[in-house]
Amino acid sequence: MGMTEKTAGDALLNEAEKLADWITEQQYNRQPDLQDRFGPSGKEKTRRDSLYTLNYLAESVLVSSPALFLHYVSWLKVLLERYKVTGEELRVNLEAMREALDERFDHQDKRTVLDYLDMGMMQSVETVTLHSYITEDNPLAKEAADYLELLLQGKRREASSLIHGLLEREIGISALYKHIFQTVQYEIGRLWQLGRVSVAQEHYCTAVTQSIISSLYPHWMTVGSKGLTLVAACVGKETHEIGLRMVADTFELHGWDTYYLGADVPDFSLLQAIEKHDADVVAISATMTYHIHLVRDLIRKIRADERYKHVKIMVGGLPFNLDPNLWREVGADGCAPDAEATVAAAEQLVLTKPAT
Repeated sequence: MGMTEKTAGDALLNEAEKLADWITEQQYNRQPDLQDRFGPSGKEKTRRDSLYTLNYLAESVLVSSPALFLHYVSWLKVLLERYKVTGEELRVNLEAMREALDERFDHQDKRTVLDYLDMGMMQSVETVTLHSYITEDNPLAKEAADYLELLLQGKRREASSLIHGLLEREIGISALYKHIFQTVQYEIGRLWQLGRVSVAQEHYCTAVTQSIISSLYPHWMTVGSKGLTLVAACVGKETHEIGLRMVADTFELHGWDTYYLGADVPDFSLLQAIEKHDADVVAISATMTYHIHLVRDLIRKIRADERYKHVKIMVGGLPFNLDPNLWREVGADGCAPDAEATVAAAEQLVLTKPAT
């Protein structure tokens, strides 16, 4: 990744607010009926969505990953449909965005930014189909579907009984995490995007799953035996923590000492924890693409301190699943698609002696 692209991405992040203002004014000038259709709050929502789009575009340029922006455009198209925002309105917004960047964004690598946006504009006219995450190749597909239905019906006790029943059938903790909890969390996110569940339902389902995960600890919690230590945290203002929690638990299952710090962890606090616990591996999670620059900046801070030169850094979250090379772009040592694979990759990193 060239420094010019990173600089263009950083510059766009800095200018996104004022560009979003201009784009919103242009869209409402070109489509005055929007005021009547969406009321006084509609304009602010348009500005917010424009700002999100600019931030996603900036992050994608920053790490040389068009895939991140293309995924966002597809996601946005589906989301806007539930709010009766048409493809035409999205087209007008993106065209105004292109004009804003062409006329008001002054950077030597503006062409790169415009190329990424052009790809996104082409993506916006593609048909988007969101397939269920509960697939036939999931060995616990029926159980996952049953668990999801119980959550959506608000049947917390029954959902817990289902999971504990599987545990009694000697279904392993790792299998429950991967094939039920992780799968169902993804599926709930898909249903929210389609407008089939509310934010309140989404939060309820997540809270119930976190509670059930906690109830499983007496069945497997052990003292680390490998002499290896993990510190895990979500970057910056990232609030999506359940995936990282399952990763930390899986490390614990494999005999690691783990220190799970959770969501919204300041950089200095994470650095203190790395030193205090003499971490071998740090796991950093980001679910939202607009937090990627925070992951990059945090990794730079870790690398800049001689006290942490031995520490290996693993990253994870949706953006890293979308682009298999993204972990390299942010300066990490590795990445893996699920908790078990993350443990295997981390152990290979710390247990493999460097070549002499």
